[in-house]
Amino acid sequence: MTIAIPESLQSYRRTGSFTESTIPAALLSDHSTKKGVWGLIDVAEGSIRYVVTDTRRKPYEKIITQGGEPGVVEPTILHRVEPIGPVCFHVEFLRASY
Repeated sequence: MTIAIPESLQSYRRTGSFTESTIPAALLSDHSTKKGVWGLIDVAEGSIRYVVTDTRRKPYEKIITQGGEPGVVEPTILHRVEPIGPVCFHVEFLRASY
């Protein structure tokens, strides 16, 4: 499943880097972004599983790896991440400019 991010979006915030031992519990549980907020999961080392759990979408999983395409988080869609061994990643948030 390929999700295209609208071109008009701009980055407005980025998390610090997380490792397999520092991932906040909220990211490991089902959660979502706010309306209009997209996310890009960028893996710097290792790999992570991105799981879409929202009933508005077909069940979906993607393994995001170092050097690969980032994971795309749609606004308001429930999802979670699961580390696959040692990992280092961050999340960049985008929205329309006002």
